[in-house]
Amino acid sequence: MAATASPGAGGVDGKPRTSPKSVKFLFGGLAGMGATVFVQPLDLVKNRMQLSGEGAKTREYKTSFHALTSILRTEGLKGIYTGLSAGLLRQATYTTTRLGIYTVLFERLTGADGTPPGFLLKALIGMTAGATGAFVGTPAEVALIRMTADGRLPADQRRGYKNVFNALVRIAQEEGVPTLWRGCIPTMARAVVVNAAQLASYSQSKQFLLDSGYFSDNILCHFCASMISGLVTTAASMPVDIVKTRIQNMRMIDGKPEYKNGLDVLMKVVRYEGFFSLWKGFTPYYARLGPHTVLTFIFLEQMNKAYKRLFLSG
Repeated sequence: MAATASPGAGGVDGKPRTSPKSVKFLFGGLAGMGATVFVQPLDLVKNRMQLSGEGAKTREYKTSFHALTSILRTEGLKGIYTGLSAGLLRQATYTTTRLGIYTVLFERLTGADGTPPGFLLKALIGMTAGATGAFVGTPAEVALIRMTADGRLPADQRRGYKNVFNALVRIAQEEGVPTLWRGCIPTMARAVVVNAAQLASYSQSKQFLLDSGYFSDNILCHFCASMISGLVTTAASMPVDIVKTRIQNMRMIDGKPEYKNGLDVLMKVVRYEGFFSLWKGFTPYYARLGPHTVLTFIFLEQMNKAYKRLFLSG
């Protein structure tokens, strides 16, 4: 057998050929955007649940199902897709960046013999990718939170953004450009937790399932690994997520912000709403994060396979 790899099988260094970095970034964003189209209603319910009972007020929604039916009744079927444009832009910026960076770093730190990075290194890669992506995606995140929260307000208090671009322009004009990065720190903190848990647990779960001998590298394996990853991520990230949501939606009261910082949010939630309110909206959060994780990775894996088959095969 010849020692030299064929052009379609490997590169000059003997490693298998992979798609260009630009394609990795593109596929990451497209995978996240495709998943968002399916789970946007759940994101809306999650945000409404996290804002319900804010400021020691009576909770607007008793359960996630109550929230969903109330939204459908008062805002119609179209209402459950409020903020979709912001959700898509968020994925185009945040997910493109985080998955692209994660994939590139993962490949660079994979051994010449194909040995993947260890669990701790996967977590570190995930945190780095997540924090970077969160910073890039914060303006779209702010628009998303505000657009999904608008329907719960009295008509005279609604912001009434027409779409994500209208929201970004108005926020910059009315409140200043820095407001587009309001809540950037908790957003990045949430991303660190989410990506350390999600990306590392996905890779680890997939590897465990494949090593078990009961799974092959197919959609069923990707689905099971994604569901495990989604559950771990939900439990770990919810307290940080509620901080992010409330800071990005807050208004100025008598010239002062409702919350001083993330710690102030946590203290007020625990004091007025109870400790377990930090996990308020757990069901829609997981119901959103689980399928979103599943769909994102399934779309990503299938696009990568199609690219390799069409452009990298011998």
